Amino acid sequence: MKVAIGYPPLGGEKGVPLLSQNRQFQWFCEPTYIYPMVPASAATLLDRHGFDVAWLDGIAGENTYEQWFSRLEQASPDILALETKTPVVRRHWEIIKDIKERLDSKIVLMGDHVTAFPEESLEQSPADYVLTGGDYDFLLDSLALHIRGGSAREPGIFWRGGNTGPFVLDHDLSSLPMIDRDLTQWKLYSEKNGNYKVTPGTYTMVARDCWWHRCTFCSWTTLYPKYRARRPEQLVEEIGDLITRYGVREIMDDSGSFPIGKWLERFCNGVIEKGYQREIRLDCNMRFGACSLEQYRLMRKAGFRFVLFGLESGNQATLDRLDKGLTIDEIVLSCKKAKQAGLNPHITIMFGYPWETMEDVQRTVKLGKYLMKKGYADTLQATVVIPYPGTPLFTECREQGLLKTEDWDRYDMKEPVMKTPIPEEELLEAVQSVYKVAFDPEFIVRKVIGIRSVDDVRFIARAGRKVVGHVRDFKGK
Repeated sequence: MKVAIGYPPLGGEKGVPLLSQNRQFQWFCEPTYIYPMVPASAATLLDRHGFDVAWLDGIAGENTYEQWFSRLEQASPDILALETKTPVVRRHWEIIKDIKERLDSKIVLMGDHVTAFPEESLEQSPADYVLTGGDYDFLLDSLALHIRGGSAREPGIFWRGGNTGPFVLDHDLSSLPMIDRDLTQWKLYSEKNGNYKVTPGTYTMVARDCWWHRCTFCSWTTLYPKYRARRPEQLVEEIGDLITRYGVREIMDDSGSFPIGKWLERFCNGVIEKGYQREIRLDCNMRFGACSLEQYRLMRKAGFRFVLFGLESGNQATLDRLDKGLTIDEIVLSCKKAKQAGLNPHITIMFGYPWETMEDVQRTVKLGKYLMKKGYADTLQATVVIPYPGTPLFTECREQGLLKTEDWDRYDMKEPVMKTPIPEEELLEAVQSVYKVAFDPEFIVRKVIGIRSVDDVRFIARAGRKVVGHVRDFKGK
């Protein structure tokens, strides 16, 4: 029995879609590809259970639609699984219709949007199944086994006219096999990624997903309302395999928040004992206020380079309303500590909250620029906040009449979809203005002084292209 996991191309004037393994969808002028960990885990599980698995990522493979469809026809799968998100779900409905007219495959949709609205896609397209929750590696495997041999289906699976009830996050992540990187074509994602300072790079995901899991805007709280992590020794073993078998030089662990406390210390000490810190650079997502200076120093000793922090806003009232559990002082102090320990902090910022004024926006711009110019943060990402279905922010905006539209195509960060007192052009200019700190003389001098190797020069060159691309991403209509 054949199973394919696919990402059909979604080309057009908007750019390249950052779809796979992404909490906040965006179209990029300068492409970046993230290795999709949960689908890759699904492919590995299916292969272990004797299925003939095809990996068909037409986005990272830079295929045309017809090239991708030709590969799909050649694979001729009994089951085709597609990861979808709000801004492209309508496009996927049309693609599913096209596939159904030309192939006899059962089609499965998975992701945060269909977890929030599982019946919608069954009504609007000829999809056969919807998988809800974030453990769609386990669910896809369960569904395929059911179709092949009639075994019981796990909770969280929907089909036209029925379902197995609400999804349950009771799977033991430590039971998962190590991902088959060759089967899932890891090299497609090993170069074009803005997080990597050196390449080839790849991803791991030791936990699902964030131990805070309260931020009202985060789409993955829909998928992972419960936090689970594999044993630290398993991640150490996986890193060793990635170094020796594949020659990977940098690894981004994409757990929503990397495990902290004793888990973190066991992991770092395990890496150091193996000596892997001499061969690899490690990156992760982290929350402000989660680590002490000593723990950041231990991370640096274990080979960590890049830590990604979700700043989101420079206004305390907004942080409180988003349930971030942070203060502005903690944000600044955490950046300083991480930098003092020798790490490279990255900050993410969002604009377009319906309750913020232009004065609030400028306060966020000022904080972002301050952290960058002073060298407390090394890189940043600025976006327009989107209230994804299933999140508390979406529910709040819908109930209070703050949504400008429920046309899912427009939920792509190209424009604000929540009503704000700020004109759209001014909001997008604010996003662009944060990126333009890269052209500030103080920032440039600090970067030049910090050059220590050829890798540093290459990274700065790549980052420069990304900055220009992001400025174009938010140029407006």
